[in-house]
Amino acid sequence: MPPVLVEYPQCSRGPWISNPLARGADGVLRYGNLNPALTELLDVQVHAFSAREAVVEVGGPRLTYRQLWHAAARIAGGLQEHGIGYGDRVAVKMPVGASWVQAFLGALLSGAVPVLVADGLSDAAASRVLADSSADFVLDGGGPEYGYSRFPDGAAFIDDGASLTELALLCYTSAETPAGAPRGVELTNENLLSAVRSMVGALNLPTDGLRNLVLAPLAHASGCVDQVLPTFAVGGTVVLVPDSARIAETLTGGQIDMVSTTPRTVAGLLPQLSEVRAEGVKQVCLASHRSEVGPSEAARSERGPAPTVGAVLRRMFPRAQQWSVWGATETSGIGLACAGDLPDGAVHGRDVLGLPFGGTELALWGPAADSGHGELLCRGPNVSRRYWNDPQTTSSRFTGTWFHTGNEVRIDADGLVHRVA
Repeated sequence: MPPVLVEYPQCSRGPWISNPLARGADGVLRYGNLNPALTELLDVQVHAFSAREAVVEVGGPRLTYRQLWHAAARIAGGLQEHGIGYGDRVAVKMPVGASWVQAFLGALLSGAVPVLVADGLSDAAASRVLADSSADFVLDGGGPEYGYSRFPDGAAFIDDGASLTELALLCYTSAETPAGAPRGVELTNENLLSAVRSMVGALNLPTDGLRNLVLAPLAHASGCVDQVLPTFAVGGTVVLVPDSARIAETLTGGQIDMVSTTPRTVAGLLPQLSEVRAEGVKQVCLASHRSEVGPSEAARSERGPAPTVGAVLRRMFPRAQQWSVWGATETSGIGLACAGDLPDGAVHGRDVLGLPFGGTELALWGPAADSGHGELLCRGPNVSRRYWNDPQTTSSRFTGTWFHTGNEVRIDADGLVHRVA
């Protein structure tokens, strides 16, 4: 039987979103009231919450919105003096910390396109990312030629000429290609702003000073796009812990409202966090990538089954609302969500990925798509339009407005998406 494509328009909105969405001429649901560019959204928040803490690095700097914006604008000015401008690629290749955020925003404000280089990549893989992106400049915080500053430093500069359709971020997949390098995904201002709006709406992020401990990787969509930027969008504080040995004391210090992490991160921190109890945390967001194993598998060891990541998090944060968000770099890190119980909870079952939210719509592709089984396809305002400098893969992974995730799933009568082993 030949493969068929079956759309699920009834799943066009998850139950946790109230922002206005309208279908465009291309059939994609879109937000109608977005800022024209990410820099404008951030600029508005800087003026609204200038005295609030924007970034806190445990054991390091604490920056208000005014201080962070000024530092980033000085980096942007320094980049301009180095000849960097609109459309150039500026790689951010740094470990977790306040300086990472400064570098990212500095690249953005210069009018360039930030290129996120994962801190955990080998030198060879990182070099391939830099070569593939044709990076014009690398911000790695290690330049003594910049004088007292770790970065290029110049008169404060903000490029505000971007539009929704323009490339705003080059984010690389965690999965490696046959050629041996992660694949670059183009994300526009609309992709980023739509993902931010979707996360703020779905998680109902408050504007009264949220403090979000971000343990998800900053150089991935799950960290930068889905946690750092939404936290800034509501005037919250991003808390970063470069030294993992200080995570436990940070959690029990009583000043964290939300924790954002991944199954892999949590599994890597066991057993040092197994005895932590943080009753002040109100919300936990667990981000799973389409290429990762499920939470239950990630938490197993060679000695046999271990407590699932979901169970560990429920024990650590007994009063927190539990969330699981599933997505891909190509979907800006979002797409499906499970609220209340995590996918390995008693209500939904361990195989559930969740329901679509924001503007994400689903389809199934394959010979059994009519019966609810097939490859999961996604489209929405958060979905990338193409890969960077890779037309062949773009044509094979994008069918019109639909992105082929490569994941085999089934969709039940309630619209829940289940992974297929």
